[in-house]
Amino acid sequence: MTTWIPICTVQEIPVLGARRVSRAKGPDVALFRTSGDQIHALLDRCPHRAGPLSQGIVFGAAVACPLHNWTIALDTGCAREPDEGRTPVFRVKVEAGQVWLDGDELATVAVDLLPVQAGPCTRVNC
Repeated sequence: MTTWIPICTVQEIPVLGARRVSRAKGPDVALFRTSGDQIHALLDRCPHRAGPLSQGIVFGAAVACPLHNWTIALDTGCAREPDEGRTPVFRVKVEAGQVWLDGDELATVAVDLLPVQAGPCTRVNC
C-alpha cells in the first residue's frame, strides 16, 4: 500500500518552473509544472554532473540542466540524445489541486547519493 504525503498545491509550483522538496536523507526532489499544469517529480540531480535540475529551464515536457544544458525528460528522467543517463523519477498524484508524493519513494530512492552542493566555494583556489 502506498503512503501518499501532501507536499503543496499545484499553484505553489511556478508554471514552467520548479519547487524543491527536502528529504531527511539524500538529494532533494524537484517538482516541475508544465504549461499544461502537469506535475512531475525528479531527483534534483542531473545524471551528467549532478547539476540542480530545479534551477533549469522547463520547456514542453523536459527540463534543461543549468550546468551543461542536458535535456532531461520529465516523465522518464532520461537524458535526450545524444546524451545518455537517467535521473530517478518519483510518483506524483494530484487531487483537488493538492500535489502528493509517494512517501516510501521519498524515504528510499537515491538516499545514498550526496545532496547537490551549490553556492560559493569554501576552499582556497577553487
